[in-house]
Amino acid sequence: MSLAKPVDETDHVLGLADAPVTLVEYGDFQCPHCRAAHFYLKNVLATMGDDMRFVFRHMPLTQVHPMAQPAAEAAEAAGAQGRFWPMHDLIYENQDLLSPALLTRLGQRLGLDMQRFTDDVASHRFLPEVKEDFMSAVRSGAAGTPSFFINGEPYEGSFDDEALIDALRFAAQARAPHVPKGRHAPRPRAH
Repeated sequence: MSLAKPVDETDHVLGLADAPVTLVEYGDFQCPHCRAAHFYLKNVLATMGDDMRFVFRHMPLTQVHPMAQPAAEAAEAAGAQGRFWPMHDLIYENQDLLSPALLTRLGQRLGLDMQRFTDDVASHRFLPEVKEDFMSAVRSGAAGTPSFFINGEPYEGSFDDEALIDALRFAAQARAPHVPKGRHAPRPRAH
Protein backbone atom coordinates (compact mmCIF):
# COMPACT_ATOMS: atom_id res chain seq x y z
CA MET A 1 0.00 0.00 0.00
CA SER A 2 1.41 3.41 -0.93
CA LEU A 3 1.59 6.53 1.20
CA ALA A 4 -2.01 7.70 1.51
CA LYS A 5 -1.24 11.34 2.33
CA PRO A 6 1.32 13.10 0.13
CA VAL A 7 3.94 15.24 1.83
CA ASP A 8 2.61 18.77 2.19
CA GLU A 9 3.08 22.01 4.10
CA THR A 10 1.65 20.51 7.29
CA ASP A 11 4.54 18.05 7.57
CA HIS A 12 7.76 18.41 9.52
CA VAL A 13 10.45 18.25 6.85
CA LEU A 14 14.25 18.24 6.72
CA GLY A 15 15.87 18.70 3.33
CA LEU A 16 15.08 20.20 -0.03
CA ALA A 17 11.61 19.95 -1.56
CA ASP A 18 13.13 18.86 -4.88
CA ALA A 19 15.42 16.19 -3.43
CA PRO A 20 15.38 13.07 -5.60
CA VAL A 21 14.25 10.89 -2.72
CA THR A 22 11.84 11.42 0.16
CA LEU A 23 11.85 9.26 3.27
CA VAL A 24 8.73 9.43 5.43
CA GLU A 25 8.85 7.91 8.91
CA TYR A 26 5.83 7.13 11.04
CA GLY A 27 7.27 7.11 14.52
CA ASP A 28 6.38 6.78 18.19
CA PHE A 29 8.48 8.71 20.72
CA GLN A 30 8.29 5.89 23.28
CA CYS A 31 9.10 3.07 20.85
CA PRO A 32 12.63 1.67 21.43
CA HIS A 33 12.93 0.66 17.77
CA CYS A 34 12.13 4.26 16.75
CA ARG A 35 14.82 5.46 19.10
CA ALA A 36 17.33 3.12 17.46
CA ALA A 37 16.17 4.29 14.04
CA HIS A 38 16.56 7.91 15.16
CA PHE A 39 20.28 7.45 15.69
CA TYR A 40 20.69 5.57 12.39
CA LEU A 41 18.79 8.35 10.61
CA LYS A 42 21.33 10.91 11.79
CA ASN A 43 23.97 9.09 9.73
CA VAL A 44 21.55 8.58 6.84
CA LEU A 45 20.81 12.32 6.70
CA ALA A 46 24.50 13.24 6.87
CA THR A 47 25.41 10.74 4.15
CA MET A 48 22.56 11.52 1.75
CA GLY A 49 22.84 15.32 2.10
CA ASP A 50 20.79 17.24 -0.45
CA ASP A 51 19.78 14.01 -2.20
CA MET A 52 17.20 13.27 0.49
CA ARG A 53 14.22 14.87 2.15
CA PHE A 54 13.10 13.46 5.51
CA VAL A 55 9.60 13.72 6.90
CA PHE A 56 8.51 12.69 10.40
CA ARG A 57 4.89 11.86 11.19
CA HIS A 58 3.38 10.73 14.47
CA MET A 59 2.12 7.23 15.07
CA PRO A 60 1.78 6.97 18.85
CA LEU A 61 0.91 3.42 19.88
CA THR A 62 -0.92 4.52 23.01
CA GLN A 63 -1.99 1.08 24.18
CA VAL A 64 1.61 0.02 24.74
CA HIS A 65 3.32 3.43 25.05
CA PRO A 66 1.26 5.74 27.30
CA MET A 67 3.76 8.64 26.98
CA ALA A 68 3.92 8.50 23.18
CA GLN A 69 0.93 10.76 22.58
CA PRO A 70 1.85 13.41 25.20
CA ALA A 71 5.35 13.44 23.71
CA ALA A 72 3.92 13.89 20.21
CA GLU A 73 1.74 16.75 21.43
CA ALA A 74 4.74 18.34 23.17
CA ALA A 75 6.78 18.08 19.96
CA GLU A 76 3.95 19.80 18.07
CA ALA A 77 3.72 22.49 20.74
CA ALA A 78 7.47 23.07 20.41
CA GLY A 79 6.99 23.11 16.64
CA ALA A 80 4.48 25.94 17.00
CA GLN A 81 7.39 27.92 18.40
CA GLY A 82 9.76 26.83 15.63
CA ARG A 83 11.48 24.10 17.68
CA PHE A 84 9.98 20.82 16.45
CA TRP A 85 13.23 19.14 15.39
CA PRO A 86 15.22 20.04 18.52
CA MET A 87 12.34 18.71 20.67
CA HIS A 88 12.08 15.60 18.45
CA ASP A 89 15.78 14.90 18.99
CA LEU A 90 15.73 15.60 22.73
CA ILE A 91 12.75 13.31 23.31
CA TYR A 92 14.49 10.39 21.60
CA GLU A 93 17.78 11.14 23.38
CA ASN A 94 15.95 11.06 26.74
CA GLN A 95 13.39 8.37 25.93
CA ASP A 96 14.22 6.28 29.02
CA LEU A 97 13.15 9.20 31.25
CA LEU A 98 10.01 10.13 29.32
CA SER A 99 7.41 11.74 31.58
CA PRO A 100 5.34 14.94 31.71
CA ALA A 101 8.04 16.49 33.92
CA LEU A 102 10.74 15.63 31.38
CA LEU A 103 8.73 17.23 28.57
CA THR A 104 8.47 20.40 30.63
CA ARG A 105 12.22 20.37 31.33
CA LEU A 106 12.94 19.87 27.63
CA GLY A 107 10.71 22.81 26.78
CA GLN A 108 12.63 24.95 29.28
CA ARG A 109 15.94 23.72 27.88
CA LEU A 110 14.86 24.80 24.40
CA GLY A 111 13.98 28.25 25.69
CA LEU A 112 10.31 27.94 24.76
CA ASP A 113 7.64 30.37 25.95
CA MET A 114 6.69 28.01 28.78
CA GLN A 115 3.28 29.49 29.46
CA ARG A 116 2.30 29.00 25.84
CA PHE A 117 3.91 25.53 25.73
CA THR A 118 2.15 24.27 28.87
CA ASP A 119 -1.17 25.79 27.78
CA ASP A 120 -0.89 24.11 24.35
CA VAL A 121 -0.02 20.74 25.89
CA ALA A 122 -2.66 20.93 28.66
CA SER A 123 -5.42 21.93 26.22
CA HIS A 124 -4.39 19.23 23.71
CA ARG A 125 -4.24 21.94 21.05
CA PHE A 126 -2.27 19.74 18.68
CA LEU A 127 -4.04 16.44 19.32
CA PRO A 128 -5.98 16.72 16.02
CA GLU A 129 -2.69 16.95 14.07
CA VAL A 130 -1.29 13.93 15.91
CA LYS A 131 -4.46 11.95 15.22
CA GLU A 132 -4.40 13.00 11.56
CA ASP A 133 -0.86 11.66 11.24
CA PHE A 134 -1.91 8.43 12.96
CA MET A 135 -4.86 7.96 10.62
CA SER A 136 -2.71 8.63 7.56
CA ALA A 137 -0.40 5.87 8.84
CA VAL A 138 -3.34 3.48 9.12
CA ARG A 139 -4.62 4.40 5.64
CA SER A 140 -1.08 3.85 4.29
CA GLY A 141 -0.95 0.35 5.75
CA ALA A 142 1.62 1.07 8.46
CA ALA A 143 1.33 -1.76 10.96
CA GLY A 144 3.91 -0.70 13.53
CA THR A 145 6.71 1.69 14.31
CA PRO A 146 8.91 2.76 12.83
CA SER A 147 7.27 2.49 9.41
CA PHE A 148 9.08 3.97 6.44
CA PHE A 149 8.01 5.05 2.98
CA ILE A 150 10.52 5.87 0.24
CA ASN A 151 9.13 8.09 -2.50
CA GLY A 152 5.65 7.11 -1.37
CA GLU A 153 6.22 3.36 -1.41
CA PRO A 154 6.53 1.20 1.71
CA TYR A 155 10.03 0.20 2.73
CA GLU A 156 10.11 -3.21 4.38
CA GLY A 157 13.88 -3.61 4.87
CA SER A 158 16.06 -3.06 7.88
CA PHE A 159 16.19 0.43 9.33
CA ASP A 160 19.91 0.37 10.04
CA ASP A 161 21.81 3.14 8.32
CA GLU A 162 23.56 0.99 5.70
CA ALA A 163 20.35 -0.67 4.53
CA LEU A 164 18.46 2.61 4.43
CA ILE A 165 21.24 4.38 2.52
CA ASP A 166 21.34 1.56 -0.05
CA ALA A 167 17.56 1.71 -0.50
CA LEU A 168 17.53 5.50 -0.74
CA ARG A 169 20.35 5.57 -3.31
CA PHE A 170 18.57 2.94 -5.37
CA ALA A 171 15.37 5.00 -5.27
CA ALA A 172 17.27 8.16 -6.22
CA GLN A 173 18.87 6.41 -9.20
CA ALA A 174 15.50 5.04 -10.29
CA ARG A 175 14.25 8.64 -10.53
CA ALA A 176 17.32 9.84 -12.45
CA PRO A 177 16.75 10.62 -16.16
CA HIS A 178 17.05 7.46 -18.25
CA VAL A 179 19.57 7.29 -21.10
CA PRO A 180 18.50 4.76 -23.79
CA LYS A 181 20.80 1.77 -24.20
CA GLY A 182 23.53 2.35 -26.80
CA ARG A 183 23.39 6.11 -26.38
CA HIS A 184 25.58 8.09 -24.10
CA ALA A 185 24.70 11.11 -22.09
CA PRO A 186 26.43 14.19 -23.54
CA ARG A 187 29.65 15.07 -21.80
CA PRO A 188 30.53 18.62 -20.88
CA ARG A 189 32.78 20.21 -23.52
CA ALA A 190 36.25 21.43 -22.67
CA HIS A 191 36.90 25.05 -23.55
